[in-house]
Amino acid sequence: MVGLLPGTRSRSAPVDEPRGPLTSRASQSRDAQLYVFVGLLCLSVGAAALGMTEQEWVPIAALAIPLLLGGIVLAMRLFLLLILVQAACVAGVLWADGVTAQRVSMVVVLGLMVVIMVLAMDRKRLGPMGESMLIDLRDRLRSQSELPDLPPGWSAQAVMRSAGGAQFAGDFIVAAKTQRGGALEVVVVDVSGKGLGAGTRALLLSGAFGGLLGALPPDQFLPAANDYLLRQDWSEGFATAVHLSLGLSTGEFELRTAGHPPGVQLHAGSGRWEVHSSSGPALGLIAEAEFLASTGRLQSGDALMMFTDGLVETPERDYTLGIDKLLGEAERMGREGFGDGARRLLERLDVTGDDRALVFLHRR
Repeated sequence: MVGLLPGTRSRSAPVDEPRGPLTSRASQSRDAQLYVFVGLLCLSVGAAALGMTEQEWVPIAALAIPLLLGGIVLAMRLFLLLILVQAACVAGVLWADGVTAQRVSMVVVLGLMVVIMVLAMDRKRLGPMGESMLIDLRDRLRSQSELPDLPPGWSAQAVMRSAGGAQFAGDFIVAAKTQRGGALEVVVVDVSGKGLGAGTRALLLSGAFGGLLGALPPDQFLPAANDYLLRQDWSEGFATAVHLSLGLSTGEFELRTAGHPPGVQLHAGSGRWEVHSSSGPALGLIAEAEFLASTGRLQSGDALMMFTDGLVETPERDYTLGIDKLLGEAERMGREGFGDGARRLLERLDVTGDDRALVFLHRR
């Protein structure tokens, strides 16, 4: 038989573990909840009893006081029990004192108050620091969209706007400057869906794509991102993306799209815009998908734009027509100079029905 080393114990032997501080605090919290619940029950029943005898001094609206305290202090289960007790108290008061228009209006106000407080109870699940954490996540998502410092002769701007001014958006931008060859890599992503669901998926994907961007060769980024989305197995989990790899010393670039609107390049010599289309399905739909690159070069004075479909597509207009409108606005803006061009373009187009993102690169 092999003996145990000094200071160790057999795993098969039962050991009584002492109650730790977390266990005792949880028990104390439950006890405090029960004490508060009993107190609010007594307050509710007392208010109802006084309301039956002293209608002028203790109206039915007095039940709102324990209801408000319960919504702030109690857990959801105990709060629902308090609501049931208060409903019985209201019924007793109406049965004893009769139904009048004033009492019915008070009952309606109490009912609306109950609905509002039940809806607000979900926020308590986040804890006291929950809202601060969400704000921090939102700020981190925005900070990832900031483009890195570029060498002299280059300017770059990135702008994101959410539909209706919401705090979270399904469109995001991730950028990184790699060490190999001094390349700039930018990916613009449009996550499927709207509202909070798209925003939470965008938070998750922005972190994952930020880790992949620059760590893989340019031709492997979109396949890796596609595999990542397939592993998530979301019911509404696809995303479109455009990925740019730009050599800052030469101006040569590779642009790949995944079910996304193409990038557009301004040739300063001719003053014309070129659409860089490349083939590739949306991310998260097809395994082992291929993403072909469109190549080009930014000469002195040239510009390049990448954007999401919220900027160029509406229910009444195809995105190809939206691209024509975008390029028309960009040409008019070019006569005034490209300073702060991304923000100015978003303001000129004034599309607010969808999330939108725009990256504007200019080689001066």
